[in-house]
Amino acid sequence: MPDDAPSPAMSIGTLARQAGVNVETIRFYQRRGLLAQPPRPYGGIRRYQTSDEERVTFIKSAQRLGFSLDEIRGLLRLEDGTHCQEARELAAAKLDLVHARLRDLRSMERALRRLIRECGTGRGRMQCPLIASLRRGLRGGHAPRGNRRRPERTQAGVDV
Repeated sequence: MPDDAPSPAMSIGTLARQAGVNVETIRFYQRRGLLAQPPRPYGGIRRYQTSDEERVTFIKSAQRLGFSLDEIRGLLRLEDGTHCQEARELAAAKLDLVHARLRDLRSMERALRRLIRECGTGRGRMQCPLIASLRRGLRGGHAPRGNRRRPERTQAGVDV
């Protein structure tokens, strides 16, 4: 097909299938202003172009990297490829957030390992340390907001 030939038009169902999403996802992106809604010809159906499929693929790829829809909107404004530095800065900021989440996940892992270990040390009629800790709220940034009291010790002698 020559470069100046129009791309084949497709229905919303075909667009969704080719982009690996459902029709409601396409409509959601349209409502959020991420994807234009083509005009509906009188008595016909809206027709989408290959460029629409590429845009949906771009959006889904960015979501898999952890970008929010608002951040994706910003990336789409840089889509012409001439704003590499700005795109790099957005990606670097996202990477910083990923590192912070990883630190949080490691902290959560340590807390869960400790609580699991405590559950195995119970003797007699002692309350389960894991359940007791969850009732009181965990320390170390994972307590429910507003529950910032001093750490308490479980019956096994571990701060929670």
